[in-house]
Amino acid sequence: MDNFYTEVPELKFHLNNPMMKRICELKERDYKDKEEFDYAPMDFEDAMDSYDKVLEITGEITGQVIAPNAEGVDQEGPHHVDGRVEYASGTKRNLETMVKAGLNGMTMPRRFGGLNFPITPYTMCAEIVAAADAGFGNIWSLQDCIETLYEFGNADQHSRFIPLVCQGATMSMDLTEPDAGSDLQSVMLKATYSEKEGCWLLNGVKRFITNGDSDIHLVLARSEEGTRDGRGLSMFIYDKRQGGVDVRRIEHKLGIHGSPTCELVYKNARAELCGERKLGLIKYVMALMNGARLGIAAQSVGLCQAAYNEGLAYAKERRQFGKVIIDFPAVYDMLSIMKAKLDAGRALLYQTARYVDIYKALEDIARERKLTPEERQEQKRYSKLADSLTPLAKGMNSEYANQNAYDSIQIHGGSGFMMDYACQRIYRDARITSIYEGTTQLQTVAAIRYVTNGSYLATIREFEATPCSPEMELLLSRLKKMADKFEAATTAVKEAQDQELLDFVARRLMEMAADCIMCHLLLQDASRSPELFAKSAHVYLNYAEAEVEKHSAFIHNLDKEELAYYK
Repeated sequence: MDNFYTEVPELKFHLNNPMMKRICELKERDYKDKEEFDYAPMDFEDAMDSYDKVLEITGEITGQVIAPNAEGVDQEGPHHVDGRVEYASGTKRNLETMVKAGLNGMTMPRRFGGLNFPITPYTMCAEIVAAADAGFGNIWSLQDCIETLYEFGNADQHSRFIPLVCQGATMSMDLTEPDAGSDLQSVMLKATYSEKEGCWLLNGVKRFITNGDSDIHLVLARSEEGTRDGRGLSMFIYDKRQGGVDVRRIEHKLGIHGSPTCELVYKNARAELCGERKLGLIKYVMALMNGARLGIAAQSVGLCQAAYNEGLAYAKERRQFGKVIIDFPAVYDMLSIMKAKLDAGRALLYQTARYVDIYKALEDIARERKLTPEERQEQKRYSKLADSLTPLAKGMNSEYANQNAYDSIQIHGGSGFMMDYACQRIYRDARITSIYEGTTQLQTVAAIRYVTNGSYLATIREFEATPCSPEMELLLSRLKKMADKFEAATTAVKEAQDQELLDFVARRLMEMAADCIMCHLLLQDASRSPELFAKSAHVYLNYAEAEVEKHSAFIHNLDKEELAYYK
Protein backbone atom coordinates (compact mmCIF):
# COMPACT_ATOMS: atom_id res chain seq x y z
CA MET A 1 0.00 0.00 0.00
CA ASP A 2 1.18 3.53 -0.74
CA ASN A 3 -0.88 5.04 2.08
CA PHE A 4 -2.00 2.95 5.04
CA TYR A 5 -4.76 5.43 5.91
CA THR A 6 -6.40 6.54 2.69
CA GLU A 7 -6.44 2.98 1.31
CA VAL A 8 -8.38 1.68 4.35
CA PRO A 9 -11.71 3.54 4.16
CA GLU A 10 -12.92 1.90 7.38
CA LEU A 11 -10.52 4.14 9.30
CA LYS A 12 -12.03 7.37 8.03
CA PHE A 13 -15.48 5.95 8.82
CA HIS A 14 -14.48 5.42 12.46
CA LEU A 15 -12.84 8.84 12.64
CA ASN A 16 -16.13 10.46 11.60
CA ASN A 17 -18.19 8.87 14.36
CA PRO A 18 -20.90 11.18 15.80
CA MET A 19 -19.28 10.99 19.26
CA MET A 20 -16.30 12.95 17.94
CA LYS A 21 -18.22 16.23 18.20
CA ARG A 22 -18.47 15.88 21.99
CA ILE A 23 -14.89 14.64 22.21
CA CYS A 24 -13.60 17.70 20.33
CA GLU A 25 -15.67 20.08 22.48
CA LEU A 26 -14.08 18.67 25.62
CA LYS A 27 -10.53 18.24 24.29
CA GLU A 28 -10.38 21.69 22.69
CA ARG A 29 -12.11 23.59 25.56
CA ASP A 30 -14.35 25.44 23.10
CA TYR A 31 -11.36 25.93 20.75
CA LYS A 32 -9.68 28.56 22.90
CA ASP A 33 -6.14 27.58 21.75
CA LYS A 34 -6.78 29.29 18.39
CA GLU A 35 -5.98 32.61 20.10
CA GLU A 36 -2.44 31.47 20.96
CA PHE A 37 -1.41 28.79 18.45
CA ASP A 38 -1.74 29.28 14.71
CA TYR A 39 -2.09 25.53 14.12
CA ALA A 40 -4.95 25.11 16.62
CA PRO A 41 -8.38 24.40 15.08
CA MET A 42 -10.97 27.14 14.77
CA ASP A 43 -13.98 24.83 15.19
CA PHE A 44 -15.12 21.21 15.02
CA GLU A 45 -14.80 20.91 11.24
CA ASP A 46 -11.31 22.38 11.39
CA ALA A 47 -10.32 19.92 14.14
CA MET A 48 -11.60 16.93 12.18
CA ASP A 49 -9.78 18.15 9.08
CA SER A 50 -6.59 18.38 11.13
CA TYR A 51 -6.96 14.79 12.39
CA ASP A 52 -7.63 13.60 8.85
CA LYS A 53 -4.55 15.35 7.46
CA VAL A 54 -2.25 14.01 10.19
CA LEU A 55 -3.60 10.51 9.66
CA GLU A 56 -2.95 10.89 5.95
CA ILE A 57 0.64 11.97 6.67
CA THR A 58 1.08 9.02 9.02
CA GLY A 59 -0.35 6.68 6.39
CA GLU A 60 2.01 8.07 3.77
CA ILE A 61 5.09 7.71 5.97
CA THR A 62 3.99 4.20 6.89
CA GLY A 63 3.57 3.23 3.24
CA GLN A 64 6.71 4.89 1.88
CA VAL A 65 9.20 4.50 4.77
CA ILE A 66 8.16 2.12 7.56
CA ALA A 67 6.72 -0.71 5.45
CA PRO A 68 9.68 -0.83 3.03
CA ASN A 69 12.04 -0.98 6.04
CA ALA A 70 10.12 -3.70 7.87
CA GLU A 71 11.83 -6.80 6.46
CA GLY A 72 15.30 -5.31 6.86
CA VAL A 73 14.58 -4.30 10.47
CA ASP A 74 13.23 -7.78 11.19
CA GLN A 75 16.45 -9.35 9.89
CA GLU A 76 18.92 -6.87 11.41
CA GLY A 77 17.29 -6.15 14.75
CA PRO A 78 18.77 -3.88 17.43
CA HIS A 79 22.38 -4.22 18.60
CA HIS A 80 23.78 -4.43 22.13
CA VAL A 81 26.88 -2.21 22.29
CA ASP A 82 28.72 -1.34 25.55
CA GLY A 83 25.62 -1.54 27.75
CA ARG A 84 23.44 0.43 25.34
CA VAL A 85 20.93 -0.31 22.58
CA GLU A 86 21.63 0.70 19.02
CA TYR A 87 18.52 0.50 16.85
CA ALA A 88 18.51 -1.23 13.46
CA SER A 89 19.34 1.18 10.65
CA GLY A 90 15.76 1.03 9.34
CA THR A 91 14.39 1.82 12.78
CA LYS A 92 16.59 4.92 12.95
CA ARG A 93 15.20 6.12 9.62
CA ASN A 94 11.65 5.44 10.80
CA LEU A 95 12.14 7.46 13.98
CA GLU A 96 13.81 10.35 12.19
CA THR A 97 10.95 10.55 9.70
CA MET A 98 8.26 10.47 12.39
CA VAL A 99 10.00 13.16 14.45
CA LYS A 100 10.48 15.42 11.42
CA ALA A 101 6.76 15.06 10.67
CA GLY A 102 5.89 16.21 14.20
CA LEU A 103 4.18 12.94 15.15
CA ASN A 104 5.43 12.74 18.73
CA GLY A 105 3.63 13.81 21.87
CA MET A 106 0.46 13.80 19.78
CA THR A 107 -2.02 13.84 22.67
CA MET A 108 -0.16 16.41 24.76
CA PRO A 109 -1.35 20.03 25.12
CA ARG A 110 -0.01 22.55 22.62
CA ARG A 111 1.71 24.57 25.34
CA PHE A 112 4.21 21.69 25.62
CA GLY A 113 4.65 21.32 21.87
CA GLY A 114 2.04 18.61 21.37
CA LEU A 115 -0.86 18.39 18.93
CA ASN A 116 -3.57 18.08 21.60
CA PHE A 117 -5.06 15.10 19.75
CA PRO A 118 -7.78 12.96 21.31
CA ILE A 119 -6.92 9.32 22.04
CA THR A 120 -9.06 8.08 19.11
CA PRO A 121 -7.12 9.56 16.16
CA TYR A 122 -3.83 8.85 17.96
CA THR A 123 -4.90 5.20 18.36
CA MET A 124 -5.61 5.14 14.63
CA CYS A 125 -2.06 6.27 13.98
CA ALA A 126 -0.81 3.46 16.24
CA GLU A 127 -2.88 0.92 14.28
CA ILE A 128 -1.56 2.23 10.96
CA VAL A 129 2.09 2.03 12.08
CA ALA A 130 1.62 -1.48 13.51
CA ALA A 131 0.10 -2.69 10.24
CA ALA A 132 3.45 -1.97 8.58
CA ASP A 133 5.83 -2.97 11.38
CA ALA A 134 4.51 -4.01 14.80
CA GLY A 135 8.01 -3.91 16.29
CA PHE A 136 8.54 -0.28 15.33
CA GLY A 137 5.00 0.40 16.50
CA ASN A 138 6.13 -0.55 20.01
CA ILE A 139 8.90 2.04 20.00
CA TRP A 140 6.85 4.87 18.55
CA SER A 141 3.61 4.25 20.44
CA LEU A 142 5.29 4.05 23.85
CA GLN A 143 5.15 7.84 23.71
CA ASP A 144 1.71 7.39 25.29
CA CYS A 145 3.46 6.68 28.61
CA ILE A 146 3.58 10.47 28.80
CA GLU A 147 -0.16 10.37 29.51
CA THR A 148 0.58 8.90 32.94
CA LEU A 149 3.26 11.49 33.68
CA TYR A 150 0.88 14.24 32.55
CA GLU A 151 -1.90 12.86 34.74
CA PHE A 152 0.11 12.28 37.92
CA GLY A 153 3.31 14.34 37.64
CA ASN A 154 3.70 17.88 38.96
CA ALA A 155 3.95 21.13 37.00
CA ASP A 156 7.75 21.14 37.11
CA GLN A 157 7.93 17.60 35.73
CA HIS A 158 5.45 18.55 33.02
CA SER A 159 7.61 21.47 31.93
CA ARG A 160 10.80 19.37 31.80
CA PHE A 161 9.68 16.03 30.35
CA ILE A 162 6.64 16.57 28.15
CA PRO A 163 8.41 18.91 25.68
CA LEU A 164 11.19 16.32 25.33
CA VAL A 165 8.70 13.67 24.26
CA CYS A 166 7.04 16.10 21.86
CA GLN A 167 10.47 16.69 20.34
CA GLY A 168 11.07 12.96 19.85
CA ALA A 169 12.39 11.53 23.15
CA THR A 170 11.50 7.85 23.49
CA MET A 171 9.83 6.29 26.54
CA SER A 172 9.47 2.98 28.33
CA MET A 173 7.65 1.60 31.35
CA ASP A 174 9.95 -0.47 33.54
CA LEU A 175 7.63 -2.76 35.48
CA THR A 176 8.48 -6.47 35.26
CA GLU A 177 11.39 -8.25 36.98
CA PRO A 178 12.86 -11.78 36.87
CA ASP A 179 10.54 -12.81 39.75
CA ALA A 180 7.68 -10.40 39.06
CA GLY A 181 5.93 -10.76 35.72
CA SER A 182 2.16 -10.63 35.89
CA ASP A 183 2.44 -10.51 39.70
CA LEU A 184 3.66 -6.92 39.92
CA GLN A 185 3.09 -6.65 43.66
CA SER A 186 6.22 -8.81 43.98
CA VAL A 187 8.44 -6.09 42.43
CA MET A 188 11.60 -5.63 44.53
CA LEU A 189 13.68 -3.00 42.65
CA LYS A 190 14.74 -0.84 45.58
CA ALA A 191 14.17 2.91 45.80
CA THR A 192 16.01 4.76 48.56
CA TYR A 193 15.88 8.50 49.19
CA SER A 194 19.34 10.01 49.51
CA GLU A 195 19.52 13.19 51.57
CA LYS A 196 23.04 13.74 50.32
CA GLU A 197 22.08 13.49 46.62
CA GLY A 198 18.68 15.11 47.13
CA CYS A 199 16.98 12.46 45.00
CA TRP A 200 15.85 8.86 44.95
CA LEU A 201 18.38 6.13 44.05
CA LEU A 202 17.20 2.98 42.28
CA ASN A 203 18.96 -0.38 42.59
CA GLY A 204 18.06 -3.77 41.14
CA VAL A 205 17.10 -5.52 37.92
CA LYS A 206 14.22 -5.13 35.48
CA ARG A 207 13.46 -7.75 32.82
CA PHE A 208 11.46 -7.91 29.57
CA ILE A 209 11.41 -4.11 29.26
CA THR A 210 10.15 -3.00 25.85
CA ASN A 211 12.38 -0.29 24.38
CA GLY A 212 14.41 -0.59 27.58
CA ASP A 213 17.15 1.90 26.64
CA SER A 214 14.66 4.72 26.08
CA ASP A 215 15.28 8.36 26.98
CA ILE A 216 12.65 8.60 29.73
CA HIS A 217 11.51 5.70 31.91
CA LEU A 218 8.55 5.28 34.22
CA VAL A 219 9.80 2.84 36.86
CA LEU A 220 7.87 0.81 39.43
CA ALA A 221 10.06 0.37 42.53
CA ARG A 222 9.77 -0.50 46.22
CA SER A 223 10.06 2.70 48.23
CA GLU A 224 8.84 1.39 51.60
CA GLU A 225 11.45 -0.70 53.36
CA GLY A 226 10.21 -3.96 54.85
CA THR A 227 7.12 -4.25 52.66
CA ARG A 228 6.44 -7.09 50.24
CA ASP A 229 3.11 -6.19 48.66
CA GLY A 230 1.71 -3.56 46.33
CA ARG A 231 1.28 -0.99 49.09
CA GLY A 232 5.04 -0.51 49.29
CA LEU A 233 5.51 0.43 45.62
CA SER A 234 5.89 3.88 44.10
CA MET A 235 6.33 5.25 40.58
CA PHE A 236 9.54 7.01 39.57
CA ILE A 237 10.80 8.98 36.57
CA TYR A 238 14.28 8.11 35.33
CA ASP A 239 16.04 10.26 32.73
CA LYS A 240 18.74 8.33 30.84
CA ARG A 241 20.94 11.42 30.82
CA GLN A 242 21.38 10.93 34.59
CA GLY A 243 23.16 7.59 34.06
CA GLY A 244 23.10 4.59 36.37
CA VAL A 245 21.21 2.10 34.20
CA ASP A 246 22.90 -0.38 31.86
CA VAL A 247 21.38 -2.81 29.40
CA ARG A 248 22.60 -6.24 30.44
CA ARG A 249 21.22 -7.91 27.32
CA ILE A 250 18.67 -7.66 24.53
CA GLU A 251 16.37 -10.68 24.50
CA HIS A 252 16.42 -12.96 21.45
CA LYS A 253 12.73 -13.15 20.54
CA LEU A 254 10.37 -15.00 18.22
CA GLY A 255 8.98 -11.79 16.74
CA ILE A 256 8.81 -7.97 16.93
CA HIS A 257 12.55 -8.00 16.26
CA GLY A 258 12.82 -4.25 15.71
CA SER A 259 11.64 -3.58 19.27
CA PRO A 260 14.48 -4.11 21.78
CA THR A 261 13.30 -6.09 24.82
CA CYS A 262 15.90 -5.54 27.51
CA GLU A 263 17.17 -6.67 30.86
CA LEU A 264 18.23 -3.57 32.80
CA VAL A 265 20.58 -3.20 35.75
CA TYR A 266 20.01 -0.21 38.03
CA LYS A 267 23.01 0.92 40.09
CA ASN A 268 22.29 4.03 42.18
CA ALA A 269 20.30 5.44 39.27
CA ARG A 270 19.07 8.94 40.14
CA ALA A 271 15.30 9.27 39.82
CA GLU A 272 12.40 11.39 41.02
CA LEU A 273 9.06 10.44 42.49
CA CYS A 274 6.02 10.64 40.20
CA GLY A 275 2.90 11.44 42.20
CA GLU A 276 2.63 10.18 45.78
CA ARG A 277 4.47 7.39 47.55
CA LYS A 278 2.81 3.97 47.89
CA LEU A 279 0.42 4.52 44.96
CA GLY A 280 2.75 3.19 42.25
CA LEU A 281 0.91 -0.08 41.66
CA ILE A 282 -2.45 0.68 43.21
CA LYS A 283 -3.13 3.78 41.12
CA TYR A 284 -0.45 4.75 38.61
CA VAL A 285 0.41 1.40 37.04
CA MET A 286 -3.29 0.65 36.65
CA ALA A 287 -3.68 3.85 34.62
CA LEU A 288 -0.49 3.09 32.69
CA MET A 289 -1.61 -0.44 31.88
CA ASN A 290 -5.06 0.60 30.71
CA GLY A 291 -3.42 2.88 28.15
CA ALA A 292 -0.95 0.16 27.19
CA ARG A 293 -3.72 -2.38 26.72
CA LEU A 294 -5.57 -0.06 24.39
CA GLY A 295 -2.27 0.35 22.53
CA ILE A 296 -1.84 -3.42 22.14
CA ALA A 297 -5.44 -3.66 20.94
CA ALA A 298 -4.52 -1.12 18.24
CA GLN A 299 -1.36 -3.04 17.40
CA SER A 300 -3.44 -6.21 17.15
CA VAL A 301 -5.94 -4.60 14.77
CA GLY A 302 -3.02 -3.38 12.65
CA LEU A 303 -1.68 -6.93 12.49
CA CYS A 304 -5.16 -8.24 11.65
CA GLN A 305 -5.27 -5.80 8.74
CA ALA A 306 -1.77 -6.75 7.61
CA ALA A 307 -2.55 -10.49 7.74
CA TYR A 308 -5.77 -9.98 5.79
CA ASN A 309 -3.99 -7.84 3.19
CA GLU A 310 -1.34 -10.51 2.60
CA GLY A 311 -3.84 -13.35 2.44
CA LEU A 312 -6.17 -11.49 0.09
CA ALA A 313 -3.39 -10.41 -2.28
CA TYR A 314 -1.97 -13.93 -2.49
CA ALA A 315 -5.39 -15.52 -3.00
CA LYS A 316 -6.10 -13.18 -5.92
CA GLU A 317 -2.82 -14.07 -7.66
CA ARG A 318 -2.20 -17.73 -6.89
CA ARG A 319 -3.69 -20.13 -9.45
CA GLN A 320 -4.43 -23.80 -8.85
CA PHE A 321 -6.50 -26.25 -10.96
CA GLY A 322 -7.00 -23.57 -13.60
CA LYS A 323 -8.36 -20.74 -11.45
CA VAL A 324 -7.29 -18.27 -8.75
CA ILE A 325 -7.61 -19.78 -5.30
CA ILE A 326 -9.88 -16.99 -3.99
CA ASP A 327 -12.64 -18.67 -6.03
CA PHE A 328 -12.46 -21.82 -3.87
CA PRO A 329 -15.00 -21.86 -0.98
CA ALA A 330 -12.36 -23.10 1.46
CA VAL A 331 -10.33 -19.95 0.77
CA TYR A 332 -13.03 -17.31 0.52
CA ASP A 333 -14.54 -18.72 3.73
CA MET A 334 -11.26 -18.01 5.54
CA LEU A 335 -10.88 -14.56 4.01
CA SER A 336 -14.44 -13.48 4.80
CA ILE A 337 -14.08 -14.53 8.44
CA MET A 338 -10.69 -12.77 8.66
CA LYS A 339 -12.27 -9.57 7.38
CA ALA A 340 -15.25 -9.93 9.72
CA LYS A 341 -12.97 -10.38 12.74
CA LEU A 342 -10.95 -7.35 11.62
CA ASP A 343 -14.06 -5.17 11.27
CA ALA A 344 -15.58 -6.40 14.54
CA GLY A 345 -12.37 -5.94 16.50
CA ARG A 346 -11.75 -2.51 15.03
CA ALA A 347 -15.30 -1.43 15.93
CA LEU A 348 -14.70 -2.50 19.53
CA LEU A 349 -11.29 -0.77 19.63
CA TYR A 350 -12.59 2.61 18.54
CA GLN A 351 -15.76 2.46 20.62
CA THR A 352 -13.47 1.90 23.63
CA ALA A 353 -11.14 4.71 22.54
CA ARG A 354 -14.06 7.14 22.27
CA TYR A 355 -15.23 6.25 25.76
CA VAL A 356 -11.68 6.81 27.04
CA ASP A 357 -11.53 10.16 25.27
CA ILE A 358 -14.63 11.52 26.98
CA TYR A 359 -13.80 10.48 30.52
CA LYS A 360 -10.12 11.44 30.22
CA ALA A 361 -11.00 14.90 28.86
CA LEU A 362 -13.44 15.46 31.73
CA GLU A 363 -10.79 14.32 34.24
CA ASP A 364 -8.40 16.89 32.75
CA ILE A 365 -11.02 19.64 32.92
CA ALA A 366 -11.62 18.74 36.58
CA ARG A 367 -8.03 19.81 37.31
CA GLU A 368 -8.89 23.29 36.02
CA ARG A 369 -12.37 23.79 37.44
CA LYS A 370 -15.17 22.02 39.25
CA LEU A 371 -17.25 19.78 37.01
CA THR A 372 -20.97 20.36 36.83
CA PRO A 373 -23.21 17.57 38.18
CA GLU A 374 -24.03 16.60 34.59
CA GLU A 375 -20.33 16.46 33.69
CA ARG A 376 -19.56 14.34 36.76
CA GLN A 377 -22.28 11.90 35.74
CA GLU A 378 -20.93 11.81 32.19
CA GLN A 379 -17.40 11.23 33.44
CA LYS A 380 -18.54 8.38 35.69
CA ARG A 381 -20.56 6.73 32.90
CA TYR A 382 -17.81 6.74 30.31
CA SER A 383 -15.10 5.76 32.79
CA LYS A 384 -17.10 2.66 33.68
CA LEU A 385 -17.74 1.84 30.02
CA ALA A 386 -14.06 2.32 29.12
CA ASP A 387 -12.90 0.16 32.03
CA SER A 388 -15.29 -2.61 31.05
CA LEU A 389 -14.49 -2.63 27.32
CA THR A 390 -10.69 -2.28 27.58
CA PRO A 391 -10.02 -5.94 28.56
CA LEU A 392 -12.39 -7.08 25.80
CA ALA A 393 -10.65 -4.88 23.22
CA LYS A 394 -7.21 -6.13 24.21
CA GLY A 395 -8.17 -9.75 24.78
CA MET A 396 -10.30 -10.32 21.68
CA ASN A 397 -8.19 -8.33 19.23
CA SER A 398 -4.95 -9.99 20.30
CA GLU A 399 -6.54 -13.41 19.82
CA TYR A 400 -7.91 -12.34 16.43
CA ALA A 401 -4.47 -11.08 15.40
CA ASN A 402 -3.07 -14.55 16.07
CA GLN A 403 -5.95 -16.26 14.27
CA ASN A 404 -5.76 -14.01 11.20
CA ALA A 405 -1.99 -14.43 11.02
CA TYR A 406 -2.41 -18.21 11.19
CA ASP A 407 -5.04 -18.17 8.43
CA SER A 408 -2.92 -15.89 6.25
CA ILE A 409 -0.13 -18.46 6.27
CA GLN A 410 -2.65 -21.23 5.57
CA ILE A 411 -3.90 -19.37 2.48
CA HIS A 412 -0.29 -19.10 1.28
CA GLY A 413 0.14 -22.87 1.69
CA GLY A 414 3.74 -24.03 1.49
CA SER A 415 4.90 -20.57 0.46
CA GLY A 416 3.64 -19.20 3.76
CA PHE A 417 6.16 -21.37 5.59
CA MET A 418 8.99 -19.77 3.68
CA MET A 419 10.80 -16.71 5.00
CA ASP A 420 10.33 -14.95 1.63
CA TYR A 421 6.75 -13.88 2.41
CA ALA A 422 5.69 -11.17 4.86
CA CYS A 423 2.97 -13.39 6.34
CA GLN A 424 5.58 -15.29 8.37
CA ARG A 425 6.81 -12.05 10.00
CA ILE A 426 3.24 -11.00 10.77
CA TYR A 427 2.62 -14.46 12.28
CA ARG A 428 5.67 -14.17 14.53
CA ASP A 429 4.89 -10.57 15.50
CA ALA A 430 1.26 -11.35 16.35
CA ARG A 431 2.11 -14.06 18.87
CA ILE A 432 3.21 -11.66 21.60
CA THR A 433 0.01 -9.58 21.53
CA SER A 434 -1.96 -12.09 23.61
CA ILE A 435 0.89 -12.29 26.15
CA TYR A 436 2.34 -8.87 26.97
CA GLU A 437 0.59 -6.03 28.80
CA GLY A 438 -1.53 -8.70 30.45
CA THR A 439 -2.21 -12.12 28.94
CA THR A 440 -5.64 -13.00 27.58
CA GLN A 441 -6.16 -14.93 30.81
CA LEU A 442 -5.52 -11.75 32.82
CA GLN A 443 -7.90 -9.81 30.57
CA THR A 444 -10.49 -12.43 31.52
CA VAL A 445 -9.78 -11.78 35.21
CA ALA A 446 -10.31 -8.06 34.60
CA ALA A 447 -13.48 -8.64 32.58
CA ILE A 448 -15.32 -11.25 34.62
CA ARG A 449 -16.63 -8.83 37.25
CA TYR A 450 -18.45 -6.95 34.49
CA VAL A 451 -20.10 -10.25 33.58
CA THR A 452 -21.20 -11.04 37.11
CA ASN A 453 -22.33 -7.51 38.03
CA GLY A 454 -24.43 -7.23 34.88
CA SER A 455 -22.51 -4.38 33.22
CA TYR A 456 -21.96 -6.18 29.93
CA LEU A 457 -25.56 -7.34 29.75
CA ALA A 458 -26.76 -3.78 30.45
CA THR A 459 -24.55 -2.50 27.62
CA ILE A 460 -25.91 -5.16 25.28
CA ARG A 461 -29.53 -4.39 26.19
CA GLU A 462 -28.88 -0.69 25.65
CA PHE A 463 -27.50 -1.46 22.19
CA GLU A 464 -30.63 -3.50 21.46
CA ALA A 465 -32.68 -0.30 21.79
CA THR A 466 -30.49 1.50 19.24
CA PRO A 467 -32.29 1.74 15.87
CA CYS A 468 -30.73 -0.08 12.93
CA SER A 469 -31.46 -0.09 9.21
CA PRO A 470 -34.29 -2.32 7.91
CA GLU A 471 -31.65 -4.54 6.26
CA MET A 472 -30.11 -5.27 9.66
CA GLU A 473 -33.35 -5.97 11.59
CA LEU A 474 -33.28 -9.73 11.02
CA LEU A 475 -29.71 -9.87 12.31
CA LEU A 476 -30.75 -7.81 15.33
CA SER A 477 -33.49 -10.30 16.20
CA ARG A 478 -30.96 -13.15 16.07
CA LEU A 479 -28.56 -11.10 18.15
CA LYS A 480 -31.18 -10.64 20.88
CA LYS A 481 -31.44 -14.44 21.14
CA MET A 482 -27.65 -14.61 21.49
CA ALA A 483 -27.85 -12.15 24.39
CA ASP A 484 -30.56 -14.29 26.01
CA LYS A 485 -28.20 -17.28 25.91
CA PHE A 486 -25.42 -15.19 27.43
CA GLU A 487 -27.77 -14.07 30.20
CA ALA A 488 -28.95 -17.63 30.88
CA ALA A 489 -25.40 -18.97 31.02
CA THR A 490 -24.33 -16.19 33.39
CA THR A 491 -27.33 -16.81 35.64
CA ALA A 492 -26.64 -20.55 35.76
CA VAL A 493 -23.02 -20.00 36.81
CA LYS A 494 -23.92 -17.39 39.43
CA GLU A 495 -26.65 -19.58 40.91
CA ALA A 496 -24.18 -22.43 41.32
CA GLN A 497 -22.29 -20.24 43.82
CA ASP A 498 -19.05 -22.05 43.02
CA GLN A 499 -15.98 -19.82 42.61
CA GLU A 500 -13.95 -22.57 40.94
CA LEU A 501 -16.70 -23.08 38.38
CA LEU A 502 -16.88 -19.33 37.71
CA ASP A 503 -13.11 -19.13 37.23
CA PHE A 504 -13.17 -22.15 34.92
CA VAL A 505 -15.85 -20.79 32.56
CA ALA A 506 -14.88 -17.11 32.88
CA ARG A 507 -13.21 -16.89 29.47
CA ARG A 508 -16.22 -18.45 27.77
CA LEU A 509 -18.53 -15.92 29.44
CA MET A 510 -16.21 -13.07 28.50
CA GLU A 511 -16.14 -14.19 24.86
CA MET A 512 -19.95 -14.48 24.77
CA ALA A 513 -20.23 -10.90 26.03
CA ALA A 514 -17.61 -9.64 23.59
CA ASP A 515 -19.25 -11.43 20.65
CA CYS A 516 -22.62 -9.85 21.41
CA ILE A 517 -21.12 -6.37 21.86
CA MET A 518 -19.04 -6.58 18.66
CA CYS A 519 -22.07 -7.81 16.69
CA HIS A 520 -24.06 -4.80 17.88
CA LEU A 521 -21.28 -2.41 16.92
CA LEU A 522 -21.01 -4.00 13.47
CA LEU A 523 -24.78 -3.78 12.96
CA GLN A 524 -24.64 -0.07 13.80
CA ASP A 525 -21.71 0.42 11.42
CA ALA A 526 -23.49 -1.52 8.67
CA SER A 527 -26.62 0.59 9.17
CA ARG A 528 -24.59 3.76 8.57
CA SER A 529 -22.32 2.40 5.85
CA PRO A 530 -23.59 -0.85 4.30
CA GLU A 531 -21.09 -0.68 1.45
CA LEU A 532 -18.27 -1.08 3.98
CA PHE A 533 -19.75 -3.31 6.66
CA ALA A 534 -22.89 -5.20 5.55
CA LYS A 535 -20.92 -8.25 4.46
CA SER A 536 -18.91 -8.40 7.69
CA ALA A 537 -22.05 -7.89 9.78
CA HIS A 538 -23.61 -11.01 8.24
CA VAL A 539 -20.44 -13.09 8.34
CA TYR A 540 -19.47 -12.11 11.88
CA LEU A 541 -22.95 -12.69 13.27
CA ASN A 542 -22.99 -16.19 11.76
CA TYR A 543 -19.57 -16.83 13.29
CA ALA A 544 -20.44 -15.30 16.69
CA GLU A 545 -23.81 -17.07 16.85
CA ALA A 546 -22.04 -20.41 16.57
CA GLU A 547 -19.47 -19.36 19.19
CA VAL A 548 -22.17 -18.30 21.67
CA GLU A 549 -24.08 -21.55 21.09
CA LYS A 550 -20.89 -23.56 21.67
CA HIS A 551 -20.06 -21.76 24.92
CA SER A 552 -23.67 -21.95 26.11
CA ALA A 553 -23.82 -25.71 25.58
CA PHE A 554 -20.48 -26.20 27.32
CA ILE A 555 -21.52 -24.22 30.39
CA HIS A 556 -24.96 -25.84 30.73
CA ASN A 557 -23.49 -29.34 30.38
CA LEU A 558 -20.84 -28.73 33.03
CA ASP A 559 -21.25 -29.83 36.64
CA LYS A 560 -18.84 -30.65 39.47
CA GLU A 561 -18.35 -34.20 38.24
CA GLU A 562 -17.53 -33.02 34.73
CA LEU A 563 -15.26 -30.28 36.04
CA ALA A 564 -13.23 -32.89 37.94
CA TYR A 565 -12.09 -34.43 34.65
CA TYR A 566 -10.20 -31.24 33.80
CA LYS A 567 -8.03 -31.32 36.93
